[in-house]
Amino acid sequence: MKKKIIFINFLMSIMVLFAMLFQTIHSYEHVFKQLTEKPCEHHTSANQKEITHSHSVDTKCHICHFAFSTYIPNAFQTVVFQKINIEAKPVFVYTKSVSTFFKGSLFALRAPPAL
Repeated sequence: MKKKIIFINFLMSIMVLFAMLFQTIHSYEHVFKQLTEKPCEHHTSANQKEITHSHSVDTKCHICHFAFSTYIPNAFQTVVFQKINIEAKPVFVYTKSVSTFFKGSLFALRAPPAL
C-alpha cells in the first residue's frame, strides 16, 4: 500500500512538471513561428485602401494562458451579526402602594437581627 502511494505521488509530481514544461516549450513555438514568417510589404497609395488580406496575431492561445488555480470557487456567503439596540427609557418615579388589607403578619414589629 505504501509503494502505491509513493508511486501516485511521483506520478502527480511528474504531471505538474510536464504541464509547466509544455507551456514553456509551446512559447518557443510562437517565437519560431514569428521568426520564419516572411515580412509583408504593403504598396498603397494615399487615396486607395487595401482590404485584400489581414494580419492576425494568435492572442487566444489556450496553452499559453494556462494557469494553476484552485478548483473551489471563492464565493462564500458571509454571515453578518447585527447588534439590535433596544432603547429603554429609565423610569425615575417611585410609587408605594398602601394596602389596608391585613396579610397575616405585621412587619412593623421589632425582632432580633437575622444572621
